[in-house]
Amino acid sequence: MRTSDFWYNLPEELIAQQPVEPRDSSRLLVYDRVTKSVEHKHFFDIADYLREGDVLVVNNTKVLPARIYGAKEHTGGKIEFLLLKRLDLTHWEVILKPGRIAKPGAVFCFGDKLKARVDSIGEDGSRIVEFIYDGTFEAILEQLGEMPLPPYIKEKLSDKSRYNTVYSKVEGSAAAPTAGLHFTRELLQKVKDKGVKVVEVLLHVGLGTFRPVKTDDVTNHHMHSEYYEVSQAAADEINLAKAEGRRVICVGTTSVRTLESAADRTGHVEAKSGNTDIFIYPPYKFKIVDALITNFHLPESTLIMLVSALCSREEILNVYDLAVKEKYRFFSFGDAMFIV
Repeated sequence: MRTSDFWYNLPEELIAQQPVEPRDSSRLLVYDRVTKSVEHKHFFDIADYLREGDVLVVNNTKVLPARIYGAKEHTGGKIEFLLLKRLDLTHWEVILKPGRIAKPGAVFCFGDKLKARVDSIGEDGSRIVEFIYDGTFEAILEQLGEMPLPPYIKEKLSDKSRYNTVYSKVEGSAAAPTAGLHFTRELLQKVKDKGVKVVEVLLHVGLGTFRPVKTDDVTNHHMHSEYYEVSQAAADEINLAKAEGRRVICVGTTSVRTLESAADRTGHVEAKSGNTDIFIYPPYKFKIVDALITNFHLPESTLIMLVSALCSREEILNVYDLAVKEKYRFFSFGDAMFIV
């Protein structure tokens, strides 16, 4: 299967630059895989498509203000860091630019409260750095950092909280699990009142979100690993639903990757934590996931490949072409799709 098989044409003006208000007023395209039918709704209608006993799985990761700007000690050369993964109390994996000034041993200053020393360079160009500071790292980052919006978003975000879900809890992501951005607290409560079980899992979104597929052959692409956790309570709830024939519906591709990583060969979700580099593309037999709430994704990305595995490549590209025709808003702050 070729990477170019997942290309579609998207006019630049359909790339959403700002989130809508309120969150749940975005549009919703509902695609039924059995009837091949499409409905055009708004996200606040999502409760109408959920039923008592469904398990709705959400990723409760929280995005850090992980983009910081500084200068090289002594020379003043400008540098941009994007924090990807915390390795211990002071060490992080980062991507940065320009890389030519960030050789091992180089020290960079971010204001007067934070320094970083480059320890090593990874095969993919990422760096392992040690941060040097007094006080609390998170508090310093809150002061200095910006939300790490994707490069296709050109406008500044006035409210940092809009790049986090209302249920975000555990800091550690370099990007948002964007499908969940559409939920308000009131809509989540409405869903729960209907008898839907909302289950939280964790996957810290890292470099895999930013890395394009550069290989012609899809199977030659390697995903960057990301940390995930599934609690015993979450595993028990999901396994019970599967045993009783109830639907497990994921909010976002990160929730999908978490469950499919935690499932054994028999389709039983284990309570576990660790790093996953699972890459889902057609043909893939899902062990846990029955339906998916997701945003519209970049052409030739690992995300559109995952979504295509849930239906088929042809179906998804047809739906995307329809979404373009109907002028849906695309990517992080765009509209949503529910695949049932």
